[in-house]
Amino acid sequence: MLAVTGNNMMTGRRSAKAVMLAGLLLLLGACGVNSLVVEGNYPTPAVRKIPLTLGLYFDEDLRNFLYIEYTETGQEEYRVASGQTHVQLFGSLLPAMFERVVVLDSMDDASDAGVDAVFAPSIEEFQLALPQKTRLDAYEVWVKYNMRLLGPDGAYIADWVLTSYGKTPTENLLSTEGGINDATVSALRDLASNFTLSFSAVPEVRDWLASKQTVVTN
Repeated sequence: MLAVTGNNMMTGRRSAKAVMLAGLLLLLGACGVNSLVVEGNYPTPAVRKIPLTLGLYFDEDLRNFLYIEYTETGQEEYRVASGQTHVQLFGSLLPAMFERVVVLDSMDDASDAGVDAVFAPSIEEFQLALPQKTRLDAYEVWVKYNMRLLGPDGAYIADWVLTSYGKTPTENLLSTEGGINDATVSALRDLASNFTLSFSAVPEVRDWLASKQTVVTN
């Protein structure tokens, strides 16, 4: 028969507390949020430049855009920051389309910047599909944008919606973070292609270009 003394009981309690603490730490670690900053490279389109000066304005919502993926129980699982890669995309795309592009810190700067118009994109919706949830073999991303073209005084020129889609060829050998990154970059490349081809076909944009007596040939 084993005799239990007071010291043994205290030791047992400390051991139990240590086990509980270790378990809690493991649980908290398992519930941790995975953060990802999307990074990618984007090709420059080979198009004839529009001989105008375009102001480019990114508001704080776009610069700091953050998508949060939740678990089935409502806990934060992934934080996907794509704002800066959107800034990079438009910063590469628009100088290839216009003779001159001026990045504006504020819409108030447009009048003094000598621009013909200001392009101010925003993200309306971001959707992410993970293979572990969809049971498919790819990561997928959909993004819905609101594209706005404004006069230097902020007056309306055009406002249209553009969507983009990207996916990975397969989820094999990809980490979840890598899959999300690649699918998002694929969606942004799709955006670049759609935007380049459709920009001058938007009726309001076409009318604005005509008012500037500009001939656009892609």
